[in-house]
Amino acid sequence: MLEQRTLTLNQKQSRYLRGLGHQRKVVVTIGQHGLSAAVIAEIKLSLEHHELMKIRIGAEDRDQRDALIAALCAEVGCHLVQRVGNIALIYRPAEIPRLTLP
Repeated sequence: MLEQRTLTLNQKQSRYLRGLGHQRKVVVTIGQHGLSAAVIAEIKLSLEHHELMKIRIGAEDRDQRDALIAALCAEVGCHLVQRVGNIALIYRPAEIPRLTLP
């Protein structure tokens, strides 16, 4: 399965990550087929490389987007930093961290 990483971010760290995420481009798009094994593998690989990334969720309504994001965070072991519309900003520290949180 997945190793569980407990991650809690305080308000200062979340604000810092939102600032960094503002300039980033969408790395992965989740389409109409939802969370497939290939999408999850790509997100895990991208998070290990980037640590902080944007994901576009192609669900039709807010409840579906929230459910997809919750399932994604549980499956991948990441933290939702921010969701604006259909874009989610997620964070998971890498084995060798590249970002230094305040």
